[in-house]
Amino acid sequence: MIAGREQIEALIPHAGPMCLLDELLAWDAEHIQCLARSHRDKGNPMCAGGKLAAICGVEYAAQAMALHGRLTVQAGTSGAGYLASVRDLTCHVARLDDLGDDLVIEARRLMGDEARVVYEFSVSAGRTPVLEGRAAVVLEA
Repeated sequence: MIAGREQIEALIPHAGPMCLLDELLAWDAEHIQCLARSHRDKGNPMCAGGKLAAICGVEYAAQAMALHGRLTVQAGTSGAGYLASVRDLTCHVARLDDLGDDLVIEARRLMGDEARVVYEFSVSAGRTPVLEGRAAVVLEA
């Protein structure tokens, strides 16, 4: 199943320009892979001074995790999730807006239960690693 932006917006709480994902490339119970082009959009709502810092890649990853949660209906709940922490974050570039290639966002569920989930994530552009880390998400019952 490859979903487009409209289908993604229907599943996550982000809409309009704040929905950063353009395509769902693949997913299963433990993993998701998405594609984004919005990092090159001058109207990106996370731009500051016409620049999009690499740290904003965490929001791309968070949206991929949110989409994965809705697709897998984690632990039998369809409640919202809230990003609680980011750990071991490594940024390999300074900015996203100057990357010519589409972003590929991947997240892998490492563990979780009905109250929380831990993912590892990465963002790349072509063969360029952009950022990687781990995130804890608290689920709403």
